[in-house]
Amino acid sequence: MIGLDAFRLRCRAFFAEPAENLGDQWSSGIAFQRRLFDAGLAGVTIPAEFGGQGLPVEYEDVLREEAAGLHLPTGVFTITLGMCVPVLLQHGAVAHKRRHIPPMLRADETWCQLFSEPNAGSDVAAAQLRAVRDGDEWVLTGQKVWTSSAERAAFGMCIARTDPDVPKHRGLTMFVVPMDAPGITIRPLVQATGEAAFNEVFFDEARIPASSVIGEVGGGWSVTISMLMNERVSLGAASDSLLTGSTAPVLAEPGDDRQRRADLFAREEIQRYVALGVRAAAEAGHEPGPGGSIAKLAGSDLVRRAATAHLHQRGAAGVAWDPADEEAAAVARAFVHAPSLAIAGGTSEIQRNIIGERVLGLPREPDVDRHLPFRSVPQNASPSSAAVDAGSPGRLNETS
Repeated sequence: MIGLDAFRLRCRAFFAEPAENLGDQWSSGIAFQRRLFDAGLAGVTIPAEFGGQGLPVEYEDVLREEAAGLHLPTGVFTITLGMCVPVLLQHGAVAHKRRHIPPMLRADETWCQLFSEPNAGSDVAAAQLRAVRDGDEWVLTGQKVWTSSAERAAFGMCIARTDPDVPKHRGLTMFVVPMDAPGITIRPLVQATGEAAFNEVFFDEARIPASSVIGEVGGGWSVTISMLMNERVSLGAASDSLLTGSTAPVLAEPGDDRQRRADLFAREEIQRYVALGVRAAAEAGHEPGPGGSIAKLAGSDLVRRAATAHLHQRGAAGVAWDPADEEAAAVARAFVHAPSLAIAGGTSEIQRNIIGERVLGLPREPDVDRHLPFRSVPQNASPSSAAVDAGSPGRLNETS
């Protein structure tokens, strides 16, 4: 095993070479992740049999220390590496880990998560997409929405309803879904920024192998919770600095509001320490807990404040700019995009509920249908609801 000092020098030499800019975030991210893998720096703590380096957590700490303050093109792998790999490691069969984790680390496979539905809202446990066993296959029928990078993903982790006759949390199963399977249709959703980072995904009797189950049939809720917790860690404990990254020059210009900058700096430092605590727990083998919700809530607020400060600092150029001014366009786009981060990975209201219940010990939110068979739960009318003959109006509660 390589010594810790030698590993630090390897990291330092790697980051001394600037990340290649291939013109778009996706291509640059793929190239960077492959270079990271070839340098022996991808999946530092993941067992070698699954494509990682199999090193102690101290080595992951060194990698993060050497990367601190650098603006790296790693965002395109937030779902693949920050959410799906940890869930496969915790809940996947050995065959899943050996088949998928190495190409995920090499950037040969990108993944998406298929959770949200039009009729479920923030109540993830109210998922209605139906999965029915047919011999050696599962047949999936229904719809997902707000699926990031579905159009690029090779596979997705999909939560589906396998038993509508038990309470909603007990009738779910998680699947590995090949996104090119017959019967799956992906349609882009254009956002206010003009971009289409999200998609709606339709399942028209899409067939997947019986071996696609992650965890146990009917045990999908525990896998879902693991995914959601890792998602909050990934979103709330991001390493990119809001003050030292690509948008930093906006706040560094003459005439900057020093008080606003000082406030953002203090908040970012607090966020960094929260993130370090969350990461340390994860690297020690503990499943992410409510600390992920604290990091996610604080991170969403920090991004909104930073985007607003950037826009204000530009003055009139923040609302009207020369089309050739790419920096101004990027600042405006960041401002319009920022509120969505308070929704992704569970709304800020959900995070406050989790923190209130699991950290502060406050009473649980009322959940009147928790013990009802899912088929008996009142539902909103939608085409996908016919999949299970029952649904649930979305509520701000996923802590069951």
